[in-house]
Amino acid sequence: MNQILVRHKWEPYLWLLPSILLMGIFVVYPVAIVFKLSFSEISRSGVVGSFNGLDNYIAAINAPEFGSVMLNTLIWVVSVVGVSTVFGFILALVLNVKFFGRKIARSIVVFPWATTLVVQASVWKYIINFEYGALNNTFLNTGILSQAINWRSTYIIDFAWECIIGIFVTIPFVTFCILAGLQSIDASYYEAATVDGATFAKQLRHITIPLVRPAMTVSTVLNIIYVFNSFPIIYTITRGAPAHKTDTLVTYLYMLAFSEQRKGPATALSVVGFVVLCLCASVYMLLTMREEGVE
Repeated sequence: MNQILVRHKWEPYLWLLPSILLMGIFVVYPVAIVFKLSFSEISRSGVVGSFNGLDNYIAAINAPEFGSVMLNTLIWVVSVVGVSTVFGFILALVLNVKFFGRKIARSIVVFPWATTLVVQASVWKYIINFEYGALNNTFLNTGILSQAINWRSTYIIDFAWECIIGIFVTIPFVTFCILAGLQSIDASYYEAATVDGATFAKQLRHITIPLVRPAMTVSTVLNIIYVFNSFPIIYTITRGAPAHKTDTLVTYLYMLAFSEQRKGPATALSVVGFVVLCLCASVYMLLTMREEGVE
């Protein structure tokens, strides 16, 4: 009897052991190595030297472009995650309603998410090109414009386009996460609310949003991680030019490591990014769990 109880006690952990081992090998171990490297001297050729304390972090923070890069990262994450969540929620509500061609509409919505980011960024780079871009050609041919416009005249506009592209490719992911939550809501709630005379706004406030919040929490946390770590869009459109003014933290540390051969500060910045992501995800999850009364 005791052997059976012991087996039942440890059996779940045995089933989880393969996943734990994989996590340890491919996640925990690399992260630990990066933490170690961030406190070590690293030559331009990548040779790891002795322990140097916080020198890599100080060098990274004291770089003249560090402040603008962190500001860009904040704007990038907040704008892409915030706007895509709003539009994704609205689109999910629309796609949750039964109408003719709903399956086709859902397929169309998922296309931007199914295509690789490099391809999408390249297409958008062509669309907004000054000389032969589809945007200028369309406006010129329809008579909306009399002459072509330089849609990338300043680095601020360039970065704004990158945020727009990021929003466009992120909306499908949010939409289908929230749509999954919407479809799990029992229709009887809405039927009872309709009988009681509740308007659409009241049903949205008291039924839809509270019940779909777990799905929104998952999509938001994952979205923050994905967007923060997003590399292809910015690298394809501008490569951080001019002078890192359109860089986010991820593209900036890549340029530091592989273009400028400053691997020490780049490693330190990767640790900073990891810590920031962990804090953001933890705070968001704690606030959400507190609102839902979960201990």
